[in-house]
Amino acid sequence: MSTLANQLAAAEREEVARAIRLLLARPLLTEAADPAGFELVRRRREPLTQWFDYTCGWSLVIEPRRGYARLTKVRANPDGSRPARRARSGRAPFDRRRYVLLCVTAAELLSMPMTTIGMLAGRVVQATAADRALPAFDPVRKPERMAFVDVLKLLESYDVLRAVDGATEAYVESAEAKVLYRVDTTLLMRLPAAPVGASRLAVPPDEVPARFEELLTGLVRERRYGGAVVDGTADGAHGEAAATDAQRNLRLRHSVLRRLFDDPVLYRSDLADDELAYVTSLTGRQILRRSVEQAGFVLEERAEGFLLVDPDGLATDVRFPDDTSTARVAALLLLEPLCAAPAGLLPEQLVEAGADLLRRFPRWAKAYQSEDGAARLSDDAVRVLTDVGLARRARGRVVACPAAYRYRLTETTSSDPAEKPGPERGTSPFETAGTTASGGAGAQGDQQ
Repeated sequence: MSTLANQLAAAEREEVARAIRLLLARPLLTEAADPAGFELVRRRREPLTQWFDYTCGWSLVIEPRRGYARLTKVRANPDGSRPARRARSGRAPFDRRRYVLLCVTAAELLSMPMTTIGMLAGRVVQATAADRALPAFDPVRKPERMAFVDVLKLLESYDVLRAVDGATEAYVESAEAKVLYRVDTTLLMRLPAAPVGASRLAVPPDEVPARFEELLTGLVRERRYGGAVVDGTADGAHGEAAATDAQRNLRLRHSVLRRLFDDPVLYRSDLADDELAYVTSLTGRQILRRSVEQAGFVLEERAEGFLLVDPDGLATDVRFPDDTSTARVAALLLLEPLCAAPAGLLPEQLVEAGADLLRRFPRWAKAYQSEDGAARLSDDAVRVLTDVGLARRARGRVVACPAAYRYRLTETTSSDPAEKPGPERGTSPFETAGTTASGGAGAQGDQQ
């Protein structure tokens, strides 16, 4: 092969690897949000589609004319660690009310290529009034309008809705606000990432709480792995018995690699026996290493598990360490007492650790400087740590996971020369916390 051919092949490999990591971080990549990234994905669409299908079993749809690429990431273990978030209010996670309004609004938008905010709100009022299982939507009340606006802003962030006249925020103050939208119904239909439609799992509303876990599992069950699916429900025992060796190997490859490419850390203890046997087999290790290399990651393999490091920081939407919020800084600082207590910390010990941070930095974390601030700070910090796989809850305690030790603090410094270095005199841990951790890898994941 000529030198030029080698250079072209190397350039293609590098571009494919970069595009893989871009899509892992942003499964819905739009031309409007990232023109260069979308052009890269469009140009390398064929190898990208093949890589995601073979490695993780995820479908990739690229619509050059419509200006988006949608990677349908089906999580191996669906949970609530990556909720939809509001575009305002500190990016607070969606509550139950907002999720209900999101589902109803999306259903109504499917038949409306153009609409106004008033007309859409009216359709939602009618839809909720006709379903006795749903609380009625009342746009007269401001909290209801705020929830509705949060839903519309989320759909706008996905480019499903585009305001061609007016501003969505105006609806919060007045139900008479005038906003005209263009609706991308095709993109709207591509948003759900579950292989089984929710309508196929329809059960009486009063049975949903008791069968929630069963229904959630049913949404992500896939026929190609040999599970029998009848009317949206699956007979697990029959499905396992009916699966061929090829189907079982396909399921193992996808389940292990989905978790590795979608979660910050993959611990061996979190894998089922057959998954661990697969990833430690000769074939499994070869596929794992080849896939990691093709995506441009560096694989750290320890006795406890696996960690992917992205040298360019492209594949993450959740970084750690990170100083973008008080909770994230507190999470890094909280690792110090957590790592010093191998048996873990009780809730009251975590609250005391949070109170200690507030005492050490009295002019920091003003939103938490209240009577219950220490408890809220420790709760938010622990949530950050569990989301990125650095801590877990066990028997009423919060325990540091092995990967947490790479981020432990080694020293604290102050950027203010007038202050004596050290946490006892500091007023803000933002800079010190972000620069003295012993680790530095980002965490991978997505919210969509």
